Order: sequence, then C-alpha cells, then structure tokens
Amino acid sequence: MRVPPGVKASEFAKAIAQFEAAVGKEWVFTSDEDVALYRDAYSPLWGEKDELVASAAVAPENVEQVQKVVKIANQYKIPIYPVSTGKNLGYGGAAPVYSGSVVLDLKRMNRILEVNEQSAYALVEPGVSYFDLYRYIQEKGLKLWIDVPDPGWGSPIGNSLDRGGGYLLPQFRNHFDSHCGMEIVLANGELMRTGMGALPGARTWQQYKSGFGPWIDGMFSQSNFGVVTKMGFWLMPEPDAYLSGTVYVPRHDDLIPLVEIMTNLENTRVTNGMPDLGSPLLSIPMISEIATWNAGEGPPPPDAELSVLLAKSEGGASPELEQYALRKGISFWSCKLSFYGAEKANAANWEFAKEKFSVIPGVKFEENESYKLPLTPEQREKVHKPQFGIPSLAMFSIGARSPVNPEPTSGHMWFSPIIPRTGEAIFEANRVFSKAAKDYGLPVLAFSLPSCYWERAFIFIFAFPVTRDIETNKKNRAAFMKLIQLAAEHGWGEYRTAPAYQDAIMNTYSFNNHALLRFHETLKDAIDPNGILSAGRYGIWPKHVREAKS
Repeated sequence: MRVPPGVKASEFAKAIAQFEAAVGKEWVFTSDEDVALYRDAYSPLWGEKDELVASAAVAPENVEQVQKVVKIANQYKIPIYPVSTGKNLGYGGAAPVYSGSVVLDLKRMNRILEVNEQSAYALVEPGVSYFDLYRYIQEKGLKLWIDVPDPGWGSPIGNSLDRGGGYLLPQFRNHFDSHCGMEIVLANGELMRTGMGALPGARTWQQYKSGFGPWIDGMFSQSNFGVVTKMGFWLMPEPDAYLSGTVYVPRHDDLIPLVEIMTNLENTRVTNGMPDLGSPLLSIPMISEIATWNAGEGPPPPDAELSVLLAKSEGGASPELEQYALRKGISFWSCKLSFYGAEKANAANWEFAKEKFSVIPGVKFEENESYKLPLTPEQREKVHKPQFGIPSLAMFSIGARSPVNPEPTSGHMWFSPIIPRTGEAIFEANRVFSKAAKDYGLPVLAFSLPSCYWERAFIFIFAFPVTRDIETNKKNRAAFMKLIQLAAEHGWGEYRTAPAYQDAIMNTYSFNNHALLRFHETLKDAIDPNGILSAGRYGIWPKHVREAKS
C-alpha cells in the first residue's frame, strides 16, 4: 500500500483504521486493484514515476461521515482529495493533484434532496449525476430542464465547481453562476452553509443567492478550501416551444460581421440558446453535428480540387479557396441560432435575426427544427439532446473509433484558452496556434472554431492526444507547456486544465507579482493550516509543500 507523502506508515495505518470505523470497512479502499480505479484514464503522465495516483480512497455516505473523515485526516495530517463522481476525463479524472493523497469519494452521497417546480430549483448531493437528476424530473413529471454539459454522466456539483458550461438560456449555461446556496465541510470538520443557508430555518436558501455579508461562494470553485456536500441549482422551466435556424455566409471575411451580429443578438436576448459555429467549406461541424459527423453521417469528403486548395491554404484562407466556395455554392461559415420561448415569439425573433444578418452580401438562411414542447419520444431520439436539457454520452464520439477516426488514441487532455468574442480574434488565434502546431510537431488543423458556452467570450477546446507511449506523452506535454506560455503572451488564459498543468497556468495569472496566487495561499494557510484538502488543486499549495518546493 502506498503511503501519503510526509506521513509515516504506522500513522497511516492508524488513520486507515479510524476511516474504517467512521464509514465502514467495506468503504475504505487500499488494495492496488481498488485504488487503480481512481487512476486518471487519460493521464498525460501514464506509466511514469510522476504519474498522479492515490494511496487509498474513502467513500462516506453522509455529511456526518465526511466530517469524521476530515477530522481524522487533520489529526494525522493525511492529504485528502474530494471528488464527486470522478468523471472529469480530459481534466484529470479522479486522480489527486498531490500524488499519494487519499481520494475522498463522494459518489455514495447521491440524494436528490429537493426539486421545486414552482420556484425552479434543485438541491442535490455531490454523487447525484445529471442522469440521476434528469430521471427524477421525468419520473415526477416536472416541467423543468437541467442545463447539461457534454458528456452528462458527471455531477452538477462537480461540473459547476470546475466552472463547466452548457447549452440553454445564458443564465443557466454557466453552471457555477446558476448555483444558489452551498453546504461545505471546512478543513477542521466544521459545517458551514452559504447565502441564506446561514439563517437557521431559512426558507429561501435556493431562491436568493447572496444572503448577508460578503458572498463567498466563488471561493469554493476551482479551489481547495472546503468539501461541498450540498448545492442548490436554478433550473430552467420548460419553454413552450423551440426553434433553430442556421445562417450561412459565403466569404472568408464574413466571419467578422457574422460573429458581431450573433453576439449582439445574444446580448439583447433575441436569440437565447447557445450559438453554434461551423464551416461547411472547411468541414468543421457545429457542436450539434459532431456525433453524427463522427459516425460517418456528415458531408462527403472534399473532392480532389478542394483537397489541394485546403493543403495550400494558410489557416483555411486563400483567394483560390474562396473562389472555389463561391463557384460551388458552398458556404464558408455557418451559425446555428436557438430560440426558446413562446412559439410566436420564437418565429418573430428568428425573422428579426434574419433582418440583422441580411446586411452580409450573399447570406442564406435555413430553418431547422421547430418543436412544440415537450418533445415526443421519437423527437427526443433525433435531437442534439443537451440542447433540450437531456444528458447524453454522445460527445464521447470525439476521439473514439469511428469511420472518420479508425485509429483512436488512448484519450485526450484539453487545452482550453479563452479569447475575445470577435471574428478577428478567431483569425488571430488560428494563425498563432497553427504556426505553433507546426513549430512543436503537432497535427495541424486547417482551421478551428471556438465554442460559445459563455456570453461575451469564446473558448477554444483543443484535444491533445494521450497515448501509452511515454516518449510521445513527454513530447506532447512539452508542447502543451509551450502553448500555455504562447497563449498568455497573447492575453489568452485557460479557464480550466488537468492537474499536470495547473501550476503552469496559475503561473501565467501573474499580475503584480502573482498577487492573486498569493491571496489564494493566504486563504489556504488560514482555512486549512495542515494543508489536508486537495493540495495543489489549481496551483494552490499548502505552506509545508510550498516550503519544500522552494
């Protein structure tokens, strides 16, 4: 059995015995076979001595058991690493940031404590998955939707604490922003509630976010200051109808007005679902098309002439390529807009959107789906499920064996920079990252388009392949590190990353001699003086580890 760093084997044995007394012997895992289940299946350090692995795992059933485990960890200075469902593939999975930590597995805490249809909220524990919550709502016949990420097998608590995003109305798409009220076990084992939950007998814990005094909820996202054991979420009331339409523009530079108009329409709430960009010419699917494209159901491969033009073009742009598109009648860019609301209002908003886009010469429009809600069972099978609050695993078609990817890798790690929401920024980012790919020996894509999960900014999500070959992984990690610096030099910061890169990315947020990180560390030392909670998570290390590193 592996022993946590800085802990004597005899002391760890005592802690394990006390963990067993607290949660039941069958819920403390120490065998190599059991602990291997907490290994990051997509680890970029697979098989290397620096791979991040757990020493053991403990699975409490309720908040009282969590408190006991935390107090035992404090007594013996055992580093613990809480996970909700541990499904964070591409961003670290269930593996701890501080190798040798004990995973605090919260999957058994899977109660849906309340779903209120009238006020449109839910209160859940960490082990509740999006599938669990969806099934509960369907079984109860409630007219509520949940905003789900891709894929939907994770936990609303885990995904929101890592600041994931989704597809529905803007106030729900940012999953942490859609939360309301938290219950947290602090590092000393004390229980705290935020917002109105701090008022005993509060009747508006999930209705009013900030409560009284400083609003501290954000301190518990992407951090290591506590163990969240309950969390409220605002849900979207089921709308009357859904409509989607796609805008097609013919020329390369049309992306600039396309994005400008798209963003204005979203900010003014003419369109209220997640906008979805694609390129018919460059064979870049919109997100809602990815699963079908990867199944080999997308458009046919480019003809010989187009293949030659694409190979010769710089970043997907050349006069010859544009002339080919105009001659063949293939649109350069596409943008799918989604409308949720009253049927007549959706139709009117789509007409208004078409008016605005009509300033772009040669623009074309296509009305796609139009549904009176709720969906029928047949309709549910046809749609891109997350756009209707339905969790799915279809996004795992990315990187999986398929007609377009006959030789898949062993996984991926995500590189996720945030850029301004302009067409000019898309072109600049593609120039920068395309050149970097050539310089660093990475696969070069003709062009990449960002996603619109959040308002006012774009996110690129690049999948770095993970293999079982140590040398290949080392080369890819080195390239990843270079990209982090390159992005920072252009003012683009990553919003989230796997543990192997959290220090490097936190280091780029360096304004005023790393004032932000120093503030995080001050909080860490005050809240968790023994440094037992998720050491190193998002670059926040406890004092004793910082001193050992210096």
